[in-house]
Amino acid sequence: MSRRGRALLVALLLAGSHAALAEGLDAPAGKRVAAPSVAPLTLDGVRYEAPADTRDFGDEQAGGYIVACDARSGRELWRLRIYATAYDGQLEQDVQDVYIRSLRAGPHGRTLEIVDELDRHYTLDLATRTVRAR
Repeated sequence: MSRRGRALLVALLLAGSHAALAEGLDAPAGKRVAAPSVAPLTLDGVRYEAPADTRDFGDEQAGGYIVACDARSGRELWRLRIYATAYDGQLEQDVQDVYIRSLRAGPHGRTLEIVDELDRHYTLDLATRTVRAR
């Protein structure tokens, strides 16, 4: 390949799929970066976690779950799906996964404030385990 051809190829790759589509080429397949690492949060003896891949535990999707564990024993108390991810069967599933990006205690430690990778905000009431999108 000529130097000019290599330069054009690099430019297309760097410009992303929009430039490739404008040139009539197939868009390069995107690869998912690693899921965000979210530190667990402990309140009143319960550790709350946002695990990256809960499909390993039989859940329907990767990400989007909060798992509550006894802080001493590590025993799981409950798990709750915070949001649903709608998958397009024509695309690779891993590039469609949406993970929880941040987890923090709400006022007086009665709620969890959750933000996903799409910058959607949720409040989880710990007493009722109800989720409210904000």
